[in-house]
Amino acid sequence: MASLIHFFLISSLIFFISPSTSKPLPFHPKSLVLPITKDKWSLQYTTQISQRTPLVAVKLTVDLGGRFMWADCENGYFSSSFKPVRCSSPICSLSNSASCYSECHASPKSPECLSGTCQHLPDNRIAFVSGVGDIRQDVVSFQSVNGQNVSVRDFPFVCSPASVLENLADGVTGMAGLGRSNISIPAYSSSVFGFSKKFAMCLSSSTKSNGVVVLGDGPTYPNLTYTPLILNPESTAASLYAGEPSADYFIDLKSIRLDGKEIKFNKTLLSILPDGSGGTVLSTLHPYTSLHSAIYKAIFKAFAKKLSLYVKAEPRMPVPFEACYITLSLENFARDMPPIDLVLGSVDGKKDVIWRISGENSMVAINSYTMCFAFVDGGTELGRTHVIIGGRQLEDNFLQFDIANSRLGFSGNQCFENRTGPAGRTGLTGNRLPVRSGLW
Repeated sequence: MASLIHFFLISSLIFFISPSTSKPLPFHPKSLVLPITKDKWSLQYTTQISQRTPLVAVKLTVDLGGRFMWADCENGYFSSSFKPVRCSSPICSLSNSASCYSECHASPKSPECLSGTCQHLPDNRIAFVSGVGDIRQDVVSFQSVNGQNVSVRDFPFVCSPASVLENLADGVTGMAGLGRSNISIPAYSSSVFGFSKKFAMCLSSSTKSNGVVVLGDGPTYPNLTYTPLILNPESTAASLYAGEPSADYFIDLKSIRLDGKEIKFNKTLLSILPDGSGGTVLSTLHPYTSLHSAIYKAIFKAFAKKLSLYVKAEPRMPVPFEACYITLSLENFARDMPPIDLVLGSVDGKKDVIWRISGENSMVAINSYTMCFAFVDGGTELGRTHVIIGGRQLEDNFLQFDIANSRLGFSGNQCFENRTGPAGRTGLTGNRLPVRSGLW
């Protein structure tokens, strides 16, 4: 099966543009594409871009709530178009760099402001390590939905020390930040190309076929359900960004139902507290949904009761799951599981909306005859988000992050629905995206 990358490489012409150019663009894409692969061992979602001059393939772990793209510059980074971002530059101001704040606000014409290098904090939230790195600019080449490659000159990213790469997937040299910030990949691409401030995401549950992120006005999907995107006024990235709003995508979870019946637990755990803790966030860095212990125990108890007639399994390998079951048909077992409904606020503030997590997303196969309940106990530690909706529950869903209108559109798990058409199995309409088709 041909890969998505091969499809989008049918044109090898490279166009170099920058936000400051006044010349007509030879090619103005409507949207850009990041192919997303699920790593078999780490379960991280990775993408590959081309960066530098000459272009080099760079593999990055996708951080849905990351503030910017960052990459290791200590090990063999060579590029003739690599340049620093000065403290006095607009990019530095957009980045909210703390390192240049005092110099440029107190004395905007001082040598420190005019010639100093803007710095930021590359943050690896998988290994809970961070560092300090210079903000740099270099050429980055993306794939467009139109089937051409398009390069952005002077795309900002943060140089990280090699130590920040701890526990990232094999071959990964940085992270692709898609979060709510001024220089994340979606935000900066929007400013360069004049895209709408939104992007769509479909993560594949398979390690053998790609998912995708589409930046800008890409695919459309009929009958999306919308819920507000909530801005957490306090960063959730430990103390690194204290006092800044979170770059993560929070949603307004009101209650949880199992097989139509509401799960009883303390609903105040779903609120965002003044220190930024609590609430519900979407994450590509957590492979499974993590719940505050009180919420997890309530759901686990109800779920185990529903499955009391099934034979429980004791997996040979260590797994983070409490409920595993033996089955002769993994697919049928998952399909027969009771649905979990997330009851969410609506954009008009009237009738609540439902995000249904089907059995295919609430269960995970750990071998050819064992299925486990794919939620984990997140503990009771203070200062943490109480509901983290992880990758397994996001997979195979069409998710549209409409940042301009502060709303999330979702489809249920129909992202890779089997539909026929010129592109084969698409599951999308309008500007169709070739998901799970012969093009992938």
